Amino acid sequence: MHDSDLDIQNIDPSLYNEDLAPLKPQDRNWGAFEIFNVWSNDIQSLFGYTLAASLFLSYGLNGWAVMAAIILAGIIVMFLVNLTGKPSVKYGIPFPVMVRASMGVRGANLPAMLRAIVGIFWYGVQTYFASTAVTLLITALVGGGEGATFLGLSGVAWLSFVIVWVFQIAIFWQGIERIKHFLNWAGPMVYAVMLVLMGVVWWQAGGELVPAIGTIFSGDVERSGSAIAAFMAIVGTMVAYFAAVVINFGDFTRFVKTERQMKLGNLLGLPLNVAFFSFIALIITAGTLVLFGDALTNPSDIVERVDSLPLTIVAALTFFAATVGINLVANFIPPAYDLANLFPSRISFKVGGLITAVIAFFVGALWVSLISQIGVPGFVNALGAVVAPFYGIIVVDYYLIKRQNLDMQDLFSSDPAGAYHYVNGWNTRALVAFGGAAVFSLSTVLVPALASLGGYGWLLGAGLGGLFYYGLMHRQRTPAPAVG
Repeated sequence: MHDSDLDIQNIDPSLYNEDLAPLKPQDRNWGAFEIFNVWSNDIQSLFGYTLAASLFLSYGLNGWAVMAAIILAGIIVMFLVNLTGKPSVKYGIPFPVMVRASMGVRGANLPAMLRAIVGIFWYGVQTYFASTAVTLLITALVGGGEGATFLGLSGVAWLSFVIVWVFQIAIFWQGIERIKHFLNWAGPMVYAVMLVLMGVVWWQAGGELVPAIGTIFSGDVERSGSAIAAFMAIVGTMVAYFAAVVINFGDFTRFVKTERQMKLGNLLGLPLNVAFFSFIALIITAGTLVLFGDALTNPSDIVERVDSLPLTIVAALTFFAATVGINLVANFIPPAYDLANLFPSRISFKVGGLITAVIAFFVGALWVSLISQIGVPGFVNALGAVVAPFYGIIVVDYYLIKRQNLDMQDLFSSDPAGAYHYVNGWNTRALVAFGGAAVFSLSTVLVPALASLGGYGWLLGAGLGGLFYYGLMHRQRTPAPAVG
């Protein structure tokens, strides 16, 4: 493929703007380190640490089995994102453009908008959680102050929330390069602080640490099902944790120079990174068992118990950086592209990001007093499950139906004769495949009898989406591209 193939000849304002256009190889400057940091920032949030630590305590499994399950999940996610990332490395296009090939040039707005809604919601929630780290810092330095609360937040909490919200806007308004620099700085810094915290806990716990690890690794906790079911539940939980980024991974790989760099970044950032991070979580959790008599899984609780001003300051800054990092990766960049895809002539990447931030402000502001109380997260998780079939559809379409061969001109064309126009811009067969698979993946969230499948709902939904799509589309296959 030549660079000239990435030049869109006929500009259709309803499908094209500079942010959605294919990036030529010479305009890309991401490598393995940047991809590694996408994953570092994705797991190193407050929620990511708590999830990793709690897995060792919750399932009644031997700790080594838990580590194996976490590593296996990392390998599975690495395999999944290598598949969704490859076409964007080749063509330099983001997820909402890539999905036009399977859903149609207009139909692509359906998965894009569903993904955007999930991203915007969690962007608001994570902005609130990042603000709690700033609240911790301000309180440690000058005190929390007295006074009434509004919508469940104190004056200091409101100030912290606004600071975080404005800080994130300031980063993304300077473009993808500034976001890259923040992720490259935040990822290694969080690791350094986590290693220091692990060292401090290890030193304070002394000779009692190893027996405490043995206690966690013994698997004495009662469990209701078999060991194999518990093992698979951990794998499913960890895969679901990364699922938001798996579908739209092309939003990041379009900036990567080569497929080899992407795969190396995924190898370092997923199985190896997840295993190392989980090991740190295990050591710190075991240390808290020795020091405090409880196995603490929330970093904020650990810092509060230690009661050290220098540690509080460093930890607060670290939690802030880590949570802002995951917010930019999982919840900001995807909606920004997805909204730009809706009205390309009016909404750029920056404007899409601004819309995301404004709506998310109200989600975060209402989180404590309203949203967390009325089960809205269940609704959003259900929406996340609905998005799963698109993964299978995208992968089957690109590798088995289109044979890794896309026509860039037709991806940006609303000409009825175009390859991706289908029926008025919608691929009705893809909609049928999506609908059938989405009913099942949604059932694992909403139907109590299928609750045991909840951990695997995303993987099963993605698999069924691909299977149904192939059954409906296999006669439409594109001839394999000539080699040479």
